[in-house]
Amino acid sequence: MLNVEQKLEILESYPQLQRKEVSLGRVNFHYEDSAYEKKIVALHIHPNGNGYIYAGLLPEYETDAKGFVNIRDYSEAELRSLLDATLKAMSYNPDAPAPAESSKEKTDMQGSAAPKLSTGGGIWIDEHGNTLTLKYDNDMWCVYAGHDLEMAFESRSEAGEYLQEEGFKPQAQA
Repeated sequence: MLNVEQKLEILESYPQLQRKEVSLGRVNFHYEDSAYEKKIVALHIHPNGNGYIYAGLLPEYETDAKGFVNIRDYSEAELRSLLDATLKAMSYNPDAPAPAESSKEKTDMQGSAAPKLSTGGGIWIDEHGNTLTLKYDNDMWCVYAGHDLEMAFESRSEAGEYLQEEGFKPQAQA
């Protein structure tokens, strides 16, 4: 188990993270270049060694309702692996509109064709070729069948578990 100084040293080794002092001697780290509204990567790193890292975009991690993983007992390798995956996931939002997309293109896309999504939150496919779309919407992870809402979950990991139990896998990026 790493002590708080070791955890802070690891977090500070990521130049893309900004340290923010909060109450009770705790420290947060923000990722200002996040492609999502979510900017906090490390939450309440406490002098006693406890703290949380955001993993809400990573289906392989068990998170709390807000998408955070407790890192109290993490090794350096585990912490770096989680931070690397989180920063990579937060760097690209497949649901964000393309910068050159005009409002007419958005209307056309919403009115006729299904939106183009990739695997970041994206499209899940089963062995029969059926697809479901996973999208973060209104503070929930929503599973859509076409334009119809099928299920909604509080965490990315719950949504991923549901999709896997139903026989779906993330569609591979081309």
